[in-house]
Amino acid sequence: MTNQSLPSVVVLGGGTGMPVLLRGLKSFPIDLTAIVTVADDGGSSGRLRDELSIPAPGDIRNVIAALSDAEPMLLDLFQHRFANGNGLSGHSMGNLLLAAMTSITDDFFHGIKEISRVLNVKGNILPIANQNMYLHAVMEDGSIVSGESKIPAAEKRIKRVFLSPEPVQPLPEAVQAVKDADLVVIAPGSLYTSTLPNMIVSQIGDALRETHGKVVYVCNVMTQFGETTGYTAADHVQAIHEHIGKGCLDAILVHNKPIATDVQKLYAAENSKPVVYDHERIKKLGVDIIEGDIIDPNQMALRHDTSKVAKLLVSLIQNKKL
Repeated sequence: MTNQSLPSVVVLGGGTGMPVLLRGLKSFPIDLTAIVTVADDGGSSGRLRDELSIPAPGDIRNVIAALSDAEPMLLDLFQHRFANGNGLSGHSMGNLLLAAMTSITDDFFHGIKEISRVLNVKGNILPIANQNMYLHAVMEDGSIVSGESKIPAAEKRIKRVFLSPEPVQPLPEAVQAVKDADLVVIAPGSLYTSTLPNMIVSQIGDALRETHGKVVYVCNVMTQFGETTGYTAADHVQAIHEHIGKGCLDAILVHNKPIATDVQKLYAAENSKPVVYDHERIKKLGVDIIEGDIIDPNQMALRHDTSKVAKLLVSLIQNKKL
């Protein structure tokens, strides 16, 4: 099959949830595109962004590693983080390579494409924008917190998030990919600091409503302290609707099995609890429900099972294209 005849799947997101999803999807015969947030301001990624005025490379780096078919040693090198060294401490080798390639090509997106070619990446990796951008949150008490890493640290209830400078100009290829997709997947992750930063770019929000493909949100399994404390699955959908408007989601994928008590105790120490799956309220929001046992039982940390989730998602388009 050529790429033109394969079903197109677009994944939007960032953080730790997106690479998990992509590792499963890349093994299927699909035309895969990852659209990644570049609003990170913490650690190595934030330092390079501030010092070199480039989009944050950290989430891009993790997506490259997830989609790469390079030798394990080369990937270990790409993901290596320096523990010490004057100026190097805390930096990731992959972040430095992305910064260097941006300097060589004079363009962040072109730098990503070159590194993707060298590391034999399956699929396309697109930054949501080819510019430096910043995330801000308006809290329920009216205060404004600026910086992706500072928003959950404020430990306040979030009312809405927005980007600067406005308007953010998304990569045209990203907008077109969403419009042309057979399936659009909103990856799990930090709702306000990883998921919404892509979706609140106005042209992306419009594309999610206009696309002929199904838009599926893979809901988090646990709440996140500082972002979604006390949130149910419907609250996640409601937050997306409040930012983007209704009609941007067709379905939500939820885990429908109990979380083991010992695992819940581990997360309780981090003020995190299972996301309640409130079926009736989700239906009232006009969103279809896809449910299943989608957790990897072999990990102590709760992670979506990359294979189970990928199979469920691809099954939504198999009858149409494959």
